[in-house]
Amino acid sequence: MPTVIVPYVRDPVDKSYRKMMAGVARFERERALAPAASLRFRLLPRLPTTDMRGVALRIAGERISVPLALDADHSFVLPRNEEALRDDAAVVANRRADSLTWRAAIHSPGLAPGTRRLGDLRLECRVGIVAGLISNNSPIFGWLSDALSDAGQVCTSADGNYLFFAERPLFAVTVRHGARAEVLPFKMLYAGGRLSAGDLRFCDCQVLLDRSYYAPIFDPAWPDEAVLEFAYMDEPAGGAP
Repeated sequence: MPTVIVPYVRDPVDKSYRKMMAGVARFERERALAPAASLRFRLLPRLPTTDMRGVALRIAGERISVPLALDADHSFVLPRNEEALRDDAAVVANRRADSLTWRAAIHSPGLAPGTRRLGDLRLECRVGIVAGLISNNSPIFGWLSDALSDAGQVCTSADGNYLFFAERPLFAVTVRHGARAEVLPFKMLYAGGRLSAGDLRFCDCQVLLDRSYYAPIFDPAWPDEAVLEFAYMDEPAGGAP
């Protein structure tokens, strides 16, 4: 495996390798939600000042250091490494803590651009909670302190507050299955529109606020095959550019 030098950073971004592998195991157990998809993890900017150029990532422990390859969208596959599990290693980026956020990335093939499948999002939530990816510590997310590891509570409740991020700033989101279609209400966009300037600095959505949305992953009336369709701020009226 090629050597990648990750410059030393004081107080770096890191996640527990064991927890992230527990997320991988959850994906394997519940992949019926997204049977044609594979699992990746993704790094996203958390601060306006975060420079995503040159981000490097590795599995690091007392006796192990394994570089991880990042794609152009800063996503990666997390391999199983028994030594890293024994070493209670961390997944470490060469950026300071709170400069990046993390999400599971599960995409079924064959979807039209600007759409997401609801079953994929349901599984992303369950994997993300078990893997310990969420780092919101605003009072508005205070309930998470007691529910961070309970994917059932977070991902099946209307109060779950698991934030997803679109690729571009959002104008509207429509959920569609067959002849049924509903536009998501404003309270399900932009972190619910409830964050004050003071709260925003504690939310991992702060630089991605205009791309953030909640999905009806908790609502069994929408099947896994339902699709979310995004209308973006930069699209002209009447269709995509």
